[in-house]
Amino acid sequence: MIKLEKKYDVIIVGTGVAGLNCALNVSPERSVLVICKDSPDKSDSYLAQGGICRLPEEADYQSYFDDTMRAGHYENNPAAVEAMIRGSQEVIDDLVACGVDFARESDGSLAYTKEGGHSRPRICFHEDTTGREITTRLMAAARARKNIIIVPYVTMLDIICDKNACYGIVAKDGKNGRLYRLFADYTVLASGGVGGVFENSTNFRVLTGDALAICLNHGVPVDHINYIQIHPTTLYTKKKGRRFLISESVRGEGAVLLDKDFQRFTDELKPRDIVTAAILQQMKRDGTDHVWLDMRPIPREEVLGHFPDIVRHCLTEGYDVFRECIPVVPAQHYFMGGVRSDTRGATTLPRLYAVGETCCNGVHGKNRLASNSLLESLLFAKRAAQDINSGYCPIDMAAAKAAEGALDLAKYSNPSKLLREYKAEVLAAIKAAASGEGQRPPFDLPAENSPSDPQYKGDNA
Repeated sequence: MIKLEKKYDVIIVGTGVAGLNCALNVSPERSVLVICKDSPDKSDSYLAQGGICRLPEEADYQSYFDDTMRAGHYENNPAAVEAMIRGSQEVIDDLVACGVDFARESDGSLAYTKEGGHSRPRICFHEDTTGREITTRLMAAARARKNIIIVPYVTMLDIICDKNACYGIVAKDGKNGRLYRLFADYTVLASGGVGGVFENSTNFRVLTGDALAICLNHGVPVDHINYIQIHPTTLYTKKKGRRFLISESVRGEGAVLLDKDFQRFTDELKPRDIVTAAILQQMKRDGTDHVWLDMRPIPREEVLGHFPDIVRHCLTEGYDVFRECIPVVPAQHYFMGGVRSDTRGATTLPRLYAVGETCCNGVHGKNRLASNSLLESLLFAKRAAQDINSGYCPIDMAAAKAAEGALDLAKYSNPSKLLREYKAEVLAAIKAAASGEGQRPPFDLPAENSPSDPQYKGDNA
């Protein structure tokens, strides 16, 4: 059993790629505690199939920028988009140095695949388990660091703060039931998305948006909370639990969508929200619970080399992708909203950072472009760590203890009940925003930063 200390230099909530990369980039002389609700592999990062984007050459910059803006319905923050694209090569270099085994061409150069919404191939990948490959390598690197401690089955229940700063977290140990009040000079929220509040989702069920509810309760702004992405293709099943994703790369490599009569009905490489709408319309027209995905147009060797995990999982469900079509249906997949943060990961509350799917820096706009998620999470998590390093300053312990003393400890006596309340708050906020009651502050979009695409209409389009 791991005994937690009362004070750490940095506390990070979440063991996905954002949390791990942030921990790895904090100065090695700083003590870093990383916690997660369940086992460390229960993160959406681990599940990511398709890949991670990289700017292949400077000539592709404007095209990549325009693809991202177009997918996001031009509600993206251009400064965040530019930072993400410009930093993409560094991110991939970091991952390669960490041992990530990306697919390669015969000459040893990185291989690229294409997904919906992309005008050209620019996605690095490892078979169809890119997220697992990256997360596993980062986890191994983090475990090897003497200054980083990773503790599973510990759930954040609240933050310790006043109006001036965040001083740490309140957490419950799921193994021994102990309630911890932990101080930190800096706290980083990297706890993933909101899939656990939806009946049908590709996410792990433990990801219920607790950090969002906690921030809402403390007046820390949460933006675009109703910007929820539905993935067009998950394997249709009547079984309960997480939905199995059929990577967008499958369609990028040539798979086609078919209706009940096995006729093609849409352009499979449009952005996700457009393909999702086409599928839902076709299901309504056909009176069916799913449509069909045909992977047989892809060469057998390509399927075996690029999508082995999908082939194996489909077989467990009774489908041979080389002989027949597989049933697919849209399901909740990704959260574009989140705790308001800037391109350094900083929230409006000093000493509190938010990165990865937990945050909203505007990089995705209203709809995420395929394979930008791992890139965004890794890049801005590293930036958050660099920002912490550059301006490092310990907390005022007197103020921290005063904030701790102001906590209502009775609130945490029944963690399960509290987490259900948080889940209800998140759902209520999503519904309120979707009905127009929520506020969506516009990003600062100076004219000189507007993309060249003639369809650009500004943030309020």
